[in-house]
Amino acid sequence: MTLKSFTFNPFSTNCYIVESDGEAVIVDPSCMTKQEISAVVDYISQNGFEIRHLLLTHGHIDHIFGCNALSEAYQLEWRIHVDDAPLLENAPLQAEMFGIPLDTPNSPGAALADGDQISFGRMKLDVLHTPGHSPGSVSFSNQKENYVIAGDVLFRGSIGRTDLWKGSLPVLMQSIFQKIVPLGDDVSVYSGHGPETTVGIEVETNPFLTGSGDFGL
Repeated sequence: MTLKSFTFNPFSTNCYIVESDGEAVIVDPSCMTKQEISAVVDYISQNGFEIRHLLLTHGHIDHIFGCNALSEAYQLEWRIHVDDAPLLENAPLQAEMFGIPLDTPNSPGAALADGDQISFGRMKLDVLHTPGHSPGSVSFSNQKENYVIAGDVLFRGSIGRTDLWKGSLPVLMQSIFQKIVPLGDDVSVYSGHGPETTVGIEVETNPFLTGSGDFGL
């Protein structure tokens, strides 16, 4: 198993490629420019990976810049939770808020739902519905390899913002404590922004989990 991360676009958003036995998934196409898109495509080509799934943790613009380019490159549809589908449909409006041009992503494929399993190679990712940052945010948990790709739910030392469309701080905290924390202290957390951390480190030191954070988001 290999897990490769790239950090792209002005928002410094992470894109992940996870591989098992030559088959791979792409999580969050944050690649915005031709050079960033080429970095992803070249990495996959150089390693001979077969892309089996295109997955979105959620639909905010910094995570979806490369949707159309990679969908066309691999002839696959992106999968997203149904509650975040409106974010894809209104991607140009999202982008307009930041003064960034963005075409509407192609229509998504089969919706992701809590409890789904994504299979590739000898690997399975469990889909966890973890709303709060957005209504349809999901995380992808790999129990065998002890990691979770958590999107913008949990960061090293922080949590996802909740002041965007249908964000909710109470819902986000519920997602963290009911879906992420029970995965175990030694589980690695790969976030949508910033470096890797672990569940245990965040439980012990993250001010939002210890109760010492500024909850006036």
